Amino acid sequence: MPERRTVALVTLGCARNEVDSEELAGRLAADGWDLVEDAAEADVAVVNTCGFVEAAKKDSVDALLEANDLKDHGRTQAVVAVGCMAERYGKELAEALPEADGVLGFDDYADISDRLQTILSGGVHASHTPRDRRKLLPISPAERQGAGEAGKVALPGHAQDTPPADLPDGLAPASGPRAPLRRRLGSNPVASVKLASGCDRRCSFCAIPSFRGSFISRRPSDVLGETRWLAEQGVKEIMLVSENNTSYGKDLGDIRLLETLLPELAAVDGLERVRVSYLQPAEMRPGLIDVLTSTEKIAPYFDLSFQHSAPGVLRAMRRFGDTDRFLELLDQIRAKAPQAGARSNFIVGFPGETEEDVAELERFLAGARLDAIGVFGYSDEDGTEAATYDDKLDPEVVAERLERVSRLAEELTAQRAEERLGETMEVLVDRVDEEDGVLGRAAHQAPETDGQVMIRTDRTFAPGSMVVAKVVATEGVDLVAEPLGGEGCTEEARR
Repeated sequence: MPERRTVALVTLGCARNEVDSEELAGRLAADGWDLVEDAAEADVAVVNTCGFVEAAKKDSVDALLEANDLKDHGRTQAVVAVGCMAERYGKELAEALPEADGVLGFDDYADISDRLQTILSGGVHASHTPRDRRKLLPISPAERQGAGEAGKVALPGHAQDTPPADLPDGLAPASGPRAPLRRRLGSNPVASVKLASGCDRRCSFCAIPSFRGSFISRRPSDVLGETRWLAEQGVKEIMLVSENNTSYGKDLGDIRLLETLLPELAAVDGLERVRVSYLQPAEMRPGLIDVLTSTEKIAPYFDLSFQHSAPGVLRAMRRFGDTDRFLELLDQIRAKAPQAGARSNFIVGFPGETEEDVAELERFLAGARLDAIGVFGYSDEDGTEAATYDDKLDPEVVAERLERVSRLAEELTAQRAEERLGETMEVLVDRVDEEDGVLGRAAHQAPETDGQVMIRTDRTFAPGSMVVAKVVATEGVDLVAEPLGGEGCTEEARR
């Protein structure tokens, strides 16, 4: 019997990439590949790259080079780049990084097994020529579903092929011909579910739509089917991800489809929490706020993409809003759910940004009481409108503003954490280890980005447990809590 082929997937970047990696893993497992965690133990190391900003691209290149080093002293015979950076740069990346034995675009995902086998056998698969993926789908959102369903356009995380009838254990469900093949790559009690792909917004600083394409929703039945399967696999929390969740359903004829879908997801047996990420402030609506703040098992969590609050900067970014409107939105949310979590990212040093604009952003941050804040210094991105602007700031100015606003953000989020002293919250246990003890997250904390809750206890809790606890201390944005009563979320504990 021939030796089994082995493959390791190394994932960088956002939660959307994690879903794409598990789709690739599902396809490979269904075709007879053995999945291993350690790239040194794999015949092929597949690096799912990020192409968002310079720092992420550097991390992707470093990961590819590190995997290439394994060829000298490990089992690894080939290193292959996939993901956003590979899709965005294609041949250019292949020429600049000969250490990669293959650079595969999204169109290669459906045939990933054949592509890897060709490369592993010493063959060459030509790297693709990048193209603007926004042009692959109809301009009208209502006409896009047919193009995607017919398989004419590759939609990572939306696999459309019919799974084999005899899927190995651990692959996504045979709940219809449109169910994606997916294989979990870890045992974490939280998993992301892709709600849609692409983006129709034209923010002047962002290149994502050019290589991720126009916005296209997954059908509710697909999202529900995948969520049920994940719950059967032991997942307790799902996080809905896409480039813009507030647009979900617009290409299906119902812009309020998310409000209908969320209660159905919350009712899935075994699931304890549903979280929605990537919300556009300009597209928030009262009905969606109501569902997010009042539906049992739906986290009252608002990952709002503000980016800035000075009107002039926002207009140059091709975005909408201002400080007062954003603060009003947060007030509307907290009027319905005072303990609701809110986070956002911001860009400082954008072309044309003045000291007055920075002061306006600081005014917003001081009033917003956000639980988590990400601050990034502006840098040109290939192919974006902002890269053509003339009024660029000196790098030293951008660096100074980044440091200044980051320092303020750190102070404000620590203050916000202190405001939660005495709160009773439901904490989902993520992991337990000897050094750090019991670590989990409350409803206002998304995985990896928003801090954590350290549960101070002598009791034993397993990952995936939902623990009702009271906040007794803070460490920066992290909370320290003590459990109340027994494990679980009883009505008595909630009161």
